[in-house]
Amino acid sequence: MAHSPADQPATLTASAGLRDLMQYVADRVAGYRERVGDGPAFPSTVDLDDVRAALGSLPDEPTPAAAVVEQLADAVEPALVASTGPRYFGFVIGGVLDAATAADVLTTGWDQNAFNPLTSPAGAVVEEVAGAWLTDLLGLPVGVSFGFVTGGQGGNTVCLAAARHGVLSDAGWDVERRGLHGAPPVRVVAGTGRHATIDRALRLLGLGTDALVPVRTSLQGSIDVEDLGRALASTSVDPTIVCLQAGEVNTGAFDDFPAAIASAHQHGAWVHVDGAIGLWAAASPATRHLVAGVERADSWSTDGHKWLNVPHDAGYAFCAHPATHVAATSYSAAYLTGQGSDALRGPGDYVLESSRRARGFTTWAALRQLGRSGVADLVDRCCALARRFAHQLATVDGVTVVNDVVLNQVLVRFGDDEQTNRVIDAVQRSGECWMGGTTWHGMRLMRISVSSWRTTEADVDRSVAAIVTALEQRS
Repeated sequence: MAHSPADQPATLTASAGLRDLMQYVADRVAGYRERVGDGPAFPSTVDLDDVRAALGSLPDEPTPAAAVVEQLADAVEPALVASTGPRYFGFVIGGVLDAATAADVLTTGWDQNAFNPLTSPAGAVVEEVAGAWLTDLLGLPVGVSFGFVTGGQGGNTVCLAAARHGVLSDAGWDVERRGLHGAPPVRVVAGTGRHATIDRALRLLGLGTDALVPVRTSLQGSIDVEDLGRALASTSVDPTIVCLQAGEVNTGAFDDFPAAIASAHQHGAWVHVDGAIGLWAAASPATRHLVAGVERADSWSTDGHKWLNVPHDAGYAFCAHPATHVAATSYSAAYLTGQGSDALRGPGDYVLESSRRARGFTTWAALRQLGRSGVADLVDRCCALARRFAHQLATVDGVTVVNDVVLNQVLVRFGDDEQTNRVIDAVQRSGECWMGGTTWHGMRLMRISVSSWRTTEADVDRSVAAIVTALEQRS
């Protein structure tokens, strides 16, 4: 039975079977997606104590599946963040394409453990195909290895694990066998505006944040190549990893890849590029110049739940040295037959998990739905909409756009820190749209990230109006 956006799905009966449950869920999800653009962007008026009460206590006896599903949906839906809607501009989150949404439901229903070709030949082959498509789309060298990870943190951790293995192996040290006790110290050279997941990865990998050698960055956040050379010269006797960025987390700025990578390689360093946002610039002819030379790096990471608009739990790690990648992340056991067959790669060899979701299904679906031109159009439209935000807000008295809008990121200041925080709070509470706050160069700013395939010019105009209203109310 079809429902209009205002309707609720029919109530399930206690005897509902799996087919009934799945039809109910599909109907409920579709109805939510149809309505999500009309409701508040954030559930700021919802009492979470009411949600807790609606979820109930742990029952002593079993509950029919139909009652469980209906209770969960009724209790939680009012508290959902409208991140799949057209006016959510927080944390660089995409809106999730229709094909990727449906593929995610299939992924859950099929419940494949995509560890190796024995646990899921389907999961293995789809990751193989989708990974090759991504490599081509992002302009990376033919033959790079890839792993489907959970997101930016997973991607940076995998790539830095490969980097750790690579630079220590070059120094004559087998870190997988001998660990880090007694190993040559590894220096990690990175800009002061690096993403925090780099620091966390260094902690998880045992290198520690004391290994960091900070490099100055420009006002917009790109690395200072001259200062990079100074830092590299000071660490030339140590195994060295250099971390660069494609799309600085606040401004969207890009490092000078040809110069920075050449300098790093001249000093024998491994170069990793954190491209969680900006590596997707390679997919569009209009923005490809921003990542010129990035293909010369040694490893790269990016997110799928950002610009590719697939569900969360989707990121990618790429490595120009497949044997090093596998040495850092794979393992074997007597019972893991089917691993490393000649016919198919083992997806689990390139990531940090064993029991893992078949992440390739949603990525393949998104790429198939969009095609090469669709991904380029998505990148171009989001960048154009970000510029629209900037152009309109820059004309408003009391508003300053503080970054060069080169990608999909816009940083806005409303006089001083106190006023900026007030405007951000008022906009978030209005429900019209949602943007987060950030601190950049010591200033509190509104951070606008345009990443959703659903966002239109009308959504930008409506959001600008909400910002202006909040400013006028708080002035």
